[in-house]
Amino acid sequence: KEWLSKGHGEYREIPSERDFFQEVKESKNVVCHFYRDTTFRCQIMDKHLTVLAKKHVETKFLKLNAEKSPFLCERLRIKVIPTVALIKDGKTQDYIVGFTDLGNTDDFTTETLEWRLGCADIINYR
Repeated sequence: KEWLSKGHGEYREIPSERDFFQEVKESKNVVCHFYRDTTFRCQIMDKHLTVLAKKHVETKFLKLNAEKSPFLCERLRIKVIPTVALIKDGKTQDYIVGFTDLGNTDDFTTETLEWRLGCADIINYR
């Protein structure tokens, strides 16, 4: 219940960089997708993250428009879109950059992404 009250269990967009810091502060595990509207691969990532957010309520799943977040993108050294930042206890631990870790293909499975998030210990994966 506590997780759900903090916005876990759904994949949602946050409007600004300021909101990012607030969201990250209140949850132990956060997955944040830095995306651009015009990038087809971001839509693929969205589809998988929507499924995983419902399945893994122990982790908060967010998305942030990279074009509206120049400060964060520079600070986190995000150069490739999509990039998914994996944040634990307020610190960025790992990144999924593009689809390289996911088989380098557009048609990777949700399970592949789930496995990769599990490797980073950002979700409870068995």
